[in-house]
Amino acid sequence: MGSSTSGSTGNGSLPAGVRPSKALGQNFLLDPNLAAAIVRDASVGPGTCVVEVGAGLGALTIALAEAGAERVLALEFDRALLPPLRDAVRDRPSIEVVHQDATKADWPALLGDDTWVCCANLPYNVGTGIVLDLLEQPAVERFVVMLQREVAERLIATPAEREAYGAVSLRVAYRATGRIVRTVPPEVFWPRPKVGSAVVRLDRRARPPVDVDEATLWRVVDAAFAERRKTMRNALRRLGLSAREADRALTEAGVQPDARPETLDLQAFARVVTAVGP
Repeated sequence: MGSSTSGSTGNGSLPAGVRPSKALGQNFLLDPNLAAAIVRDASVGPGTCVVEVGAGLGALTIALAEAGAERVLALEFDRALLPPLRDAVRDRPSIEVVHQDATKADWPALLGDDTWVCCANLPYNVGTGIVLDLLEQPAVERFVVMLQREVAERLIATPAEREAYGAVSLRVAYRATGRIVRTVPPEVFWPRPKVGSAVVRLDRRARPPVDVDEATLWRVVDAAFAERRKTMRNALRRLGLSAREADRALTEAGVQPDARPETLDLQAFARVVTAVGP
């Protein structure tokens, strides 16, 4: 599935002439009750500053304003949706509509000095990248975002969910704790997608749970998951270690050399980084 753009102006109908873009893979959210529920999931209320990516026709945007958000920064990439979106929110001064490709956004400039919640029905084809980008922005303290269900599960997977668990899961775990707060059926969108969706909540950690050089950590993680089903010995050899050096480092870290990366949690990877050194 491609991107998903939240739709409607809160009454379950689309403005005349508006059609989903096949090129962008748009699916409009038609259930205002679900939009309100997602806002509650995000704990949005008076004083909250919210960044929404993929505002579409404003279903979620309006629900955020109605919850009392102090400021809603509503980003939308599709030029065709900007006029009806702006029309839908024109009487709501807390909402600022910005024409922006979120994959290329200058987040520090957009977010400024405020503290933010990201609450959005994210474009499914780029949603993971947007979450990872915003996790790099300390100004965003909480995320409640809707994604394709299998993508949401991947964000918060642990080694117990080996098929979903991977480098993305580790990057999220480094920055945040997460859980799925609700699953969403295809029926609430138009046109109806072929997959289910889920709303995931991520809460930023005060500090990462492991104390290692971050660049080295991701270098090891990316090498480990570059070829799934390969061993950690293979991963370290891809980083330039000899078989003997790899085995020695892994043994020192308490990891079996023939262990698969999908069996290791963040703490285990941190131990490997420490053993490997800079």
